[in-house]
Amino acid sequence: MKKICLALIILLAAGSFVFASGQQGGSGGAAGGAQAPLIGLAMPETTVLRWVKDGASLKAEAEKRGYRAELQFGNGDQVLQNQQIGNLLTQGAKLLVIGQLNDGVASAVADAARDNVAVIAYDRIIQNSADYDYYITFNNFKVGQLQGQGIEAGLNLKSATAANPKYITLFAGSPTDGNAFFFYDGAMSILNPYVQSGALKVVGPYPETSKDTANFQRIATEGWLPNIAKTRMENLLSGDARSVTLDAVLAPNDTLARAIIEAVSADAKYTNKLPIVSGQDAEAASLAMIKNGQQYMTVFKDTAKLAEAAMILADQILKGVANPSVPGAVLASSIGLESIGDTGRKVVKAYLLDPINITQANWRDPINAGFITPEEVTANNLQ
Repeated sequence: MKKICLALIILLAAGSFVFASGQQGGSGGAAGGAQAPLIGLAMPETTVLRWVKDGASLKAEAEKRGYRAELQFGNGDQVLQNQQIGNLLTQGAKLLVIGQLNDGVASAVADAARDNVAVIAYDRIIQNSADYDYYITFNNFKVGQLQGQGIEAGLNLKSATAANPKYITLFAGSPTDGNAFFFYDGAMSILNPYVQSGALKVVGPYPETSKDTANFQRIATEGWLPNIAKTRMENLLSGDARSVTLDAVLAPNDTLARAIIEAVSADAKYTNKLPIVSGQDAEAASLAMIKNGQQYMTVFKDTAKLAEAAMILADQILKGVANPSVPGAVLASSIGLESIGDTGRKVVKAYLLDPINITQANWRDPINAGFITPEEVTANNLQ
């Protein structure tokens, strides 16, 4: 009788083991349910709509691969974001995806390295840190080039002359965002030859490149805040630009572009014709302005694809792949842009996706790609 009972216990134990093993399945090598590895997602803020979309896309892509994902927004406060990262580490996150506010995040990244938690810098390089190895973004120098080329085409600069020049004023993004320097330098790589020939006149400060720190700070927009850009544009219109008519404004993203256009539109001088204004992010409100001829162009960075690429990279890192590769992305080092991955302390592996130029000719492309929601289409009259 004892032998029969012992046999039954062994069979039941074996069955329980098989059942438990069956519950360990999941894509991407991750376990399902509560046992799935946790990926922490730390996004900077919600002022710029794209970060809300990025966060949602990252969470969905992580969960699609069988991981748990915890999403936090820093509300523009680096101290708060660092606290959130600390909480994610306490919760047992195995990998962090961080869209940082400024290089104050380096201390939190050091904490992750102490805990052997991998970090992917998402769309913004984390400066002054040697404690992480991966960075994924778009080719941000090319983003700037597309903005410069948009202004070049919109003003027909190839036909402009020093005797009949075009007038432009320059804006840059937040000086705490490393991407702002690449955007600016990319744009000026296109525009500088026209400035140097006299065909394009700069109204206001003119840093030839972002390395002209003093003048770059004068055109930078702290925190990417639209009210700062609007106030500066108003001051330019009543000051340096009072005696000329601006033909173009280099605006680094859509949020700032709309603030600049709002300021210009209030000036009677521009009642019949607005300057050419560049942008970036393909926000629905700016697509409406492009459709209506108020904003000239934007740069579409399909952040859904960036989020997908980030999670492909994360999956490979968590699986222990020695040299991760991401379909549709190139390593910056392979195209001579190693500096994109330079943190000031080390050069990390920087994966770059391609941006797309959007004008009145193809303003529907972000909608067709599913980047703009049906609600945004309706709210902005983009039917």
